[in-house]
Amino acid sequence: MAETKIDILGVSDLPMVADLYNQIYQPKQDTAFFQRRLKNRQHNLILIAVTDGRPIGFFMGMELKPSVFFEWLYGVLPDYRRQGICSQLIEAANAWARDHDYSYTRLECHNQHRPVLHMAIKHRYDIQGIRWDPDRHANLVIFQKELAEMAD
Repeated sequence: MAETKIDILGVSDLPMVADLYNQIYQPKQDTAFFQRRLKNRQHNLILIAVTDGRPIGFFMGMELKPSVFFEWLYGVLPDYRRQGICSQLIEAANAWARDHDYSYTRLECHNQHRPVLHMAIKHRYDIQGIRWDPDRHANLVIFQKELAEMAD
């Protein structure tokens, strides 16, 4: 496997993120979707995973509240999965959140997305609860991780 580099992007790079998202997820979303989600949010973080000059994965997150950073979206192109790319994105996002004085990171995942559930458990996130997603008519599992344990 080629070396993967994780870089921080800005809001001006959202078209690249939207393109990656649309190669991974359905339904497709335009750049405006991501702009609306990040609008008026504090401490947005956009990461990109690049291998051989090609964007292959991304992460997007934002402050949920002053002590909690919300990990909104992860995505890795199908041909690059199971190679540790998502783990690199998680580690980079968690390090950034810790360096910006967040105590916890939180993510939510639909119960049917088993690879994400396994990934969260592998990375030592604790299940905090479940909430109903009225848009998708399904439960979301809420995970949280204390960042202080990363300092060890």
